[in-house]
Amino acid sequence: MNPGAAFPIPVSVLTGFLGAGKTTLLNALLKDPALADTAVIINEFGDVAIDHLLVEKASDGVIELSDGCLCCTVRGELVDTLADLVDRLQTGRIQRLARVVIETTGLADPVPVLQSIMGHPALLHAFRLDGVITVVDAVNGAATLDGHVEAVKQVAVADLIVLTKSDLVDDPAWAEALLERLRRINPGAEIRPAGECAMTQLIQCGLYDPATKTADVRRWLGEAAENDHRHHHHHGDGHDHHDHAHDHGHGHHHDARVGSFTLVHDSALPFTTIEMFLDLLLSTQGDKMLRIKGIVELAEDRSRPLVIHGVQKLLHPPARLPAWPDAVRGTRLVLIGIDLPRDYVERLFAAFVNKPAIDTPDREAMENNPLAIAGR
Repeated sequence: MNPGAAFPIPVSVLTGFLGAGKTTLLNALLKDPALADTAVIINEFGDVAIDHLLVEKASDGVIELSDGCLCCTVRGELVDTLADLVDRLQTGRIQRLARVVIETTGLADPVPVLQSIMGHPALLHAFRLDGVITVVDAVNGAATLDGHVEAVKQVAVADLIVLTKSDLVDDPAWAEALLERLRRINPGAEIRPAGECAMTQLIQCGLYDPATKTADVRRWLGEAAENDHRHHHHHGDGHDHHDHAHDHGHGHHHDARVGSFTLVHDSALPFTTIEMFLDLLLSTQGDKMLRIKGIVELAEDRSRPLVIHGVQKLLHPPARLPAWPDAVRGTRLVLIGIDLPRDYVERLFAAFVNKPAIDTPDREAMENNPLAIAGR
């Protein structure tokens, strides 16, 4: 075993729609010394092609996938590429691998890429999803969000949203409207102009900071932002993906389908309770779950919080932090979904933690039989 192989290796996913500026950002990343010992997996697709001279210079660290959508046609190849990286590390062909950056295509739904990292048995213990960086073009971002539900998903699952071409927007009202829209879609993500992003912020936007060996739970869960925007989220019921007729010219029909909300329980929970809740939630609503992130205070061991991280029906193997990074304990779960029925989820959670849901006429029946709600 190569002593330079420190598992699990953090993986950053760089996404954003066609023309948003991912390639420019990636070129800047590749030139930065902070990205030493990083493998960059890129996917050439139409105009989103990495500078080939740069690829040749950095060929040891760049793995280029064949043409095609990273999320669909070459998803298996992504898994193979990551597995090959592990093999090269273990056999000493690569001496050190500090992190992996995966660039998705501009047309891509990022969720299958996240699933590949989190759900493949061979990769589960070798890699951990650190963070999702979504690049949004300040000039064309609103039109892109209007026209493509994939673009809304890219924003919804982000830990960090990087705004490019801000200098080309001369109307402050236009810029503020886009910012407010991004905050509505994803109240938990940090939003930064491209010029103000330090390289370490780009590649370390997940829960763990390897330099300090600490976890920034509040930033990762986006709790302050969630509280500010808690009442701004509404979920569509059965809206057609392409139903422009009911848009009334506002162009936000995709946004209404995507939303995030937080489940909070102020005291410790038994592991079996949280396990059963998540199992039932993901079995009934997994297809609508883009991402789930959370911290749980366990009744069995209150000193070490349990970290929950999942994509659709897949949960990463639960990890434990060595200690609570702040004084606030209890359970906090952030759910990001598309057409996810908030009322159902909140009632289900209340049934499991024995906390009455507000305005629930059949609360008593649910508490007596938590599983009864699954059929609703």
